This record gives sequence, C-alpha cells and structure tokens, in this order.
Amino acid sequence: MKVIGTIVGLFALGMAGAAAAALAAKQRIVPIDDPEADEVALVAIFAPVMFHSTATAFRGGTLDCWYGGGIVDLRDATLDPAGAHLEVKTVFGGAQILVPSSWRVESSVSGVGAAQDLRTKIDRPVTAPLLTLSGFAAFGGVGVSSEVEEDVVQEVTEAVAASKQAQTEARAAVDGLVAEASASA
Repeated sequence: MKVIGTIVGLFALGMAGAAAAALAAKQRIVPIDDPEADEVALVAIFAPVMFHSTATAFRGGTLDCWYGGGIVDLRDATLDPAGAHLEVKTVFGGAQILVPSSWRVESSVSGVGAAQDLRTKIDRPVTAPLLTLSGFAAFGGVGVSSEVEEDVVQEVTEAVAASKQAQTEARAAVDGLVAEASASA
C-alpha cells in the first residue's frame, strides 16, 4: 500500500511541476496565429486553440499544448516547396492537425504519448507536399487527419470564445482594481 501511495504522490508532484512549467511557458511564448503566416507559434496552455491557416508558403512553427488543446487546420494552406516542420510539445494536452489527404506526414514525436496519422494508409508520391512533426508528448498527443466532424469544430470554437471572454473579464477586473487602488492612494 505504501508503494501505491508513493507512486500517487510522485505523480501528483510531477503534475504540479508540469503545471508550473506550463504557466512559465505561457508567459514566455508569444503566439503567432495569423491565418496567413508562413510560420506560426500556436499556444494552447490552460486554454483551447482553434487555428485555420491560409498561408501560401507554410513552413511550420511550434504547437504547445499544455493542459489544453484544439484544432490546427492546415487544409487551406499551401506548403513551402521545401516542405514544413511543426515542433510539437504536449503535456497533458493535445491537438488534432487537419491536412489535405494528398500530403505526406512524417513524425518523430516521442514520449508517453504520440503523434499519429489517422488517415487511411495510401501510398503518397514522394513528390507530394511533406509535413514533418517532431517534439515530445507527455500524457498527450497529436492526431493527424483530413476530416473533422462539424460538431467538434463548433465545440472548440465555442470553447475558444468562452476562454477569450473570460480573459477579457479578468483583465477588466484587474484594471478596475488598479484604478481603484490608484484613486485611493
């Protein structure tokens, strides 16, 4: 019984450490999520992400999903002729990456989780656009597909809107407290 308690305690300690690291990463990472950007920095840390790319020479970027996740839709993007590379970091989170069915996807994501191409296995020509995924997954991961159910898109869209509304309300509350403190000083 002591062994189980020790394991649970270590797991809880690990989760607390990961949560602290996630908060630090959220402060450090500057999101780049312009739909037309050829390089992105997508962030779903304690929040959802919904990104739809229309880039004309998409080269890749980063995707951080720590205690959050969402959808990264690249189906309307055109890959750079040299291909694209997306560095993925998931910790207790994950995302669905949508790509055209004609794209090749190669992954070297490692860890206690994975990046998996869920599309039907077909031989794609070696000249087909190539998206490579690398990084790590800790109790999370990334799924690659070419389709997503509309209700899933709606759920993520609503979650993103609710998250943005909560952030706006929190900022307004902080601004109100600062103004109140300034007035009374």
